[in-house]
Amino acid sequence: MSALLQLLWLASPALPIGGFSYSEGIESAVAHGWVHDEASTAHWLSQQLRLSQARGDLSLAAQALRAWREDDLATLRRLNDWLLQTRESAELRLQSEQMGRSLLDWLRNHDTATPAQIAQCQALGQPCYPLVMALALAASEAAPEDALLAYAFAWSEAMVGAAIKSVPLGQSVGQRILARLAAEIPAAVAEAITTDGSRRQAFSPMLAILSARHETQYSRLFRS
Repeated sequence: MSALLQLLWLASPALPIGGFSYSEGIESAVAHGWVHDEASTAHWLSQQLRLSQARGDLSLAAQALRAWREDDLATLRRLNDWLLQTRESAELRLQSEQMGRSLLDWLRNHDTATPAQIAQCQALGQPCYPLVMALALAASEAAPEDALLAYAFAWSEAMVGAAIKSVPLGQSVGQRILARLAAEIPAAVAEAITTDGSRRQAFSPMLAILSARHETQYSRLFRS
């Protein structure tokens, strides 16, 4: 299978890893009135892409992608530990663990990664989603930039889908927001690739507060 087809498959919302069940704080932001229409939703997701994804998960995935291709298990363990230690709420950690576990099950049932790589991933204990996705992307043999573009677009499409349901928004509005995010993704990927371990960060205090509040929110559609 070509690298392009593998990236399209991994970026598909039909990938059975449970991403549709999380909003990553959007639902809580809607409940508090901070996200309520097209403009506020676009701004929220744009900021999340730039401040959280580019400097955090995307950066970690970029480093994990290199580590998988170099068989650098010490770096992979360090990256996985860092992500799990810096998740700022129980539900955000649960999301990363559950999606990582489900993606690893998917890899096990397809010829996308070697048995040795899957065993190495399992040896981490609780392999997080960005690390397991990096393994899947590394197996595609796609260029790092293309692999991370697929990763970022999958995140963007999932978050727009969550916003459409929770704000709620129409499909055409969702497509306009997705177009804005797609225009910003290349810069986010470029930042992620050039962000080393000393500058990688997971500091989104308001997102952490909203996530903690969401855990006891009266009515919820999503798990985060």
